[in-house]
Amino acid sequence: MGVILGENRKITVSLYILIPFIFGGITLLSAVVSYHLTVYYLQEGKYAAPEVFWWIVAMVVFTIACSFIIVSLIMKPVVKFLKDSEKIPILSPPPSASPHEVKTDPIYYKKVFDKITDVLSKVEAKELFPDIVGQSLVMRDLFRQMLKAAPTQATVLISGENGTGKELAATAIYEHSLRKGQPFLKLNCVAIPEGLLESELFGHEKGAFTGAAAQKKGKFELADGGTIFMDEIGDMPLATQAKLLRILQEKEFERVGGARPIKVDVRFIAATNKDLETLVKKGEFREDLYFRLNVFPIYLPPLRERREDIPLLCRHFLSGSLVSEISPRALQLLVGYPWPGNVRELQNAIERAAILAENGAIEAAHLPAQVQMAFSGGGIPSSDAAALDDRLDAIEKGLIIEALSRAGGIQVRAAELLGINQRSLWHRIKKLGIDVGSLKNGN
Repeated sequence: MGVILGENRKITVSLYILIPFIFGGITLLSAVVSYHLTVYYLQEGKYAAPEVFWWIVAMVVFTIACSFIIVSLIMKPVVKFLKDSEKIPILSPPPSASPHEVKTDPIYYKKVFDKITDVLSKVEAKELFPDIVGQSLVMRDLFRQMLKAAPTQATVLISGENGTGKELAATAIYEHSLRKGQPFLKLNCVAIPEGLLESELFGHEKGAFTGAAAQKKGKFELADGGTIFMDEIGDMPLATQAKLLRILQEKEFERVGGARPIKVDVRFIAATNKDLETLVKKGEFREDLYFRLNVFPIYLPPLRERREDIPLLCRHFLSGSLVSEISPRALQLLVGYPWPGNVRELQNAIERAAILAENGAIEAAHLPAQVQMAFSGGGIPSSDAAALDDRLDAIEKGLIIEALSRAGGIQVRAAELLGINQRSLWHRIKKLGIDVGSLKNGN
């Protein structure tokens, strides 16, 4: 709340200060006047109780009126906003709620604001990370971590299974960093033979080894002022790890066959699909390098931990394809399958199914055999040792997500599709940790 004093002059007073000040002043005024009234009538030898009583009543009425005016001024725009939000389908009240409940229940306000926050969070995720498909709670939490890490100069260590999108995450961090527009070099430690890795990273001088016919700049030198991303760093040889540690600590290195130190200013992002702590214990990865890399760790969840995103990913992979529909049974299998290859495996499965489906919808028969066999008694190849309860939970979660997806996230309709009551569905959603918000209205 502000008071305008003149052109370009404004005093802002917080409501947290203004409201307590107003009511504190009213209370103080009431006490002072009551005291003086009492003293006056006692000096006059009169009985003061009636006058003091009516004064207190007047002050109570005045305080109530003031509080009503203040609350009205504050709540008026809030109520108008909530009424306008009811016109938006995704924010409209549930069919089971009566108009009276919607207008008088204070909890409804919180629910609407929670929905608005949820929708804005999804919009933010889509706008800030257009290349990463995912709107589940776990993915939005991941995006928040990435936004925190991006503007800093801290080294980021991205971990996750194969196919979870570690390179996409590294690129997104670079795109939101202060070094955007500067060099961004990517290197896969597995794709380069061990004997050539040092030359690729640090460069070499002419004649440093057989075949070195000319001087060559390495990735770190080329990335000076920018960012370098090293994937599968857990597979880097120990000898190269020692030289990498020097760059991280001293910001300098020598080319292979060279003696002159070269200073560089590089932001470092690393990724791995291995447990580096276990490798450290086995002596296969340097402990000091691990601690230098693990400044800001980011974990990319496997697809089985964010099944709510599977319908969204399927729609994304089918965009531009002649096939645009997936049958309920096929979607149920897709959601319930554990996807050991994660997003990459899902993409391959959808692209293959779209070819087999031609101009029709994708049916269960078009999916890979391992997906079809997941719940048919043939076993889940990657989950043979899993407990029965875990496998049953996966089946149940797949069925519920498939029903919620078909119902646009509306639990009443999903419960009808599943043939259970809404309360039972709510308990199952809570138990299985399903993010209903990410399944609403095609989000």
